[in-house]
Amino acid sequence: MDAKFKDLEANNAEQLHVVKQPAYDKPSVPLVVAEVVVKMLEDLGVKYAFGVSGGAIAPMWAALHNSSIQVLHFRHEAGAAFAAIEAYFASDRPVVVFTTTGPGITNALTGLFAARWEGAKIIFISAATSTSQRGRWSFQESSTYTMPNAGIFTSGQLFHYATILERSDELPGISRRLAFGILQPGGFVAHISIPTNIQTTSVKISLPRVTLSYAMATASEQTIAECVRLLSEGSFAIWVGFGARGAAAEIRQLVERTGAAVMCSPRGKGIFPENHPQFVGVTGFAGHKSVLTYMQEYCPLRILVLGTRLSEFTSFWNPTMIPKQGFLHVDISSDIAGTAYPYAETYAIQSDVGEFVKGLLKYFPESTNPSNVVKLPQPQTDSIKPDVESRSLVRPKVLMKAIQRLIIEQSDAVVMTESGNSFAWGIHLLRFSKSNRFRVSTGFGSMGHFVTGVVGAAVARNSKAVAIVGDGAMLMNSEISTAVQYQIPAIWIILNDSCYNMCDQGMVMLGFKGVQANIPQADFVKIAQGMGADGICVEKESDIDAALEKALASTGPFIVDVIIDSTQPAPIGSRIHNLILQETNNY
Repeated sequence: MDAKFKDLEANNAEQLHVVKQPAYDKPSVPLVVAEVVVKMLEDLGVKYAFGVSGGAIAPMWAALHNSSIQVLHFRHEAGAAFAAIEAYFASDRPVVVFTTTGPGITNALTGLFAARWEGAKIIFISAATSTSQRGRWSFQESSTYTMPNAGIFTSGQLFHYATILERSDELPGISRRLAFGILQPGGFVAHISIPTNIQTTSVKISLPRVTLSYAMATASEQTIAECVRLLSEGSFAIWVGFGARGAAAEIRQLVERTGAAVMCSPRGKGIFPENHPQFVGVTGFAGHKSVLTYMQEYCPLRILVLGTRLSEFTSFWNPTMIPKQGFLHVDISSDIAGTAYPYAETYAIQSDVGEFVKGLLKYFPESTNPSNVVKLPQPQTDSIKPDVESRSLVRPKVLMKAIQRLIIEQSDAVVMTESGNSFAWGIHLLRFSKSNRFRVSTGFGSMGHFVTGVVGAAVARNSKAVAIVGDGAMLMNSEISTAVQYQIPAIWIILNDSCYNMCDQGMVMLGFKGVQANIPQADFVKIAQGMGADGICVEKESDIDAALEKALASTGPFIVDVIIDSTQPAPIGSRIHNLILQETNNY
């Protein structure tokens, strides 16, 4: 498999990707479908399989255990799916999620929807009810009699490819479809549902060798030359999104050769160093006022958009973000450009971001000394110090400052922030100078994503991963027990304020009164210890550093339960303003 990936990398330099599927000759002892499917997965580069067992998936589960794939048994199917997303982004390898029939499938759907939104590569393997038992009220029946076929077992808005494997002779076609999906850039979420009786059926055919290839989407020289002409007409800025994460080095070269200002989406934090003098801030949700200051006072002629949809949480579709002559929008997908700002002038370029920027660099030689570099507005850092005297509750700003210093600057741990006030504080206050150090979901934004995703990230990195989460999310979906079982070095930093505080603060800001989102305070250290993990409770700001240092020094899962001052307003004003606009239909 490693040799195959080396071949792919070599072909990538020639803009051509190729994958060769091995032929499976008939062995002396016939393989069953489950064993052949696992061999297919191994040859696709799968290293991890996360899921929850059940009788209907037993043959497939056993075959996974007898393979080179590392199998982790989770406590909930949604947790397994969220963990698989983060394992994919940490390893750049497709990850398998497996479940049994009925609720096993439906429990996983939220995580699988998130995988589609995030652009992960996930292969979902589920069990299906055997043909002879369908329509007879089988236990946890999964068939067209009991579940909607469209959307779950067919390709569509949830799955790029989905099918029920009814006969072993369908394996060659399924193998080809999976290989092609994994090979292509961008996300790929597939669902292969295998009836229990089919999982143990002998495979009587050999899978033929198939070679698949595709040319990477790149802009033509004529298109690149036109982009250079447009960008050279006046000052321009670059708006970096998560889809540009593979082009960090090239983007920095372009910025430093041209003097362009840079802003990023919340998911794009760290792709361009946030401590760079040409970085003006994060856009959208919990973003920085310095971005709007730049747009209003420096008035760039155009913005080069690299790998972001400019979705609600990235832009709030704020008209201030539209430059005088519009956007040059680069994305691997052809249907992205012009969607967020349909009334703005947009020059759409379908291309891999890295290849496009490499093309631009040919026109901006290394010796270029941009004359238009000026001092740009930048995000302001609050000067706040811990209260070492009193036992007052912990202020989120003080906690984030300690996380910045001890975890981001003094370790290589990936940091992820959960939906709610957690990701508001993280987006606004934390700074990253390297890509692949920060993860947040501002699209699907499911609570519980990173409470469980941190386990997958730590597994795939084989090192520390840190999730900053709220108490509501931690109570909603947790895989501490899974982390204990496999001794995974995940760290949860819990903003424990006995409240769904984003909702509570948001309702007040929206003008609604008397609506409460309180939660009885939970002792997460005791909960963690009851499952075999370790932890520490932080009740005053002077204890933050020692707690974080202990968490980083731990070898297994660790919980830092921080009692937060819930009265501190989170930076969610832009979200509230946009909700008000929705209520008045005033865009």
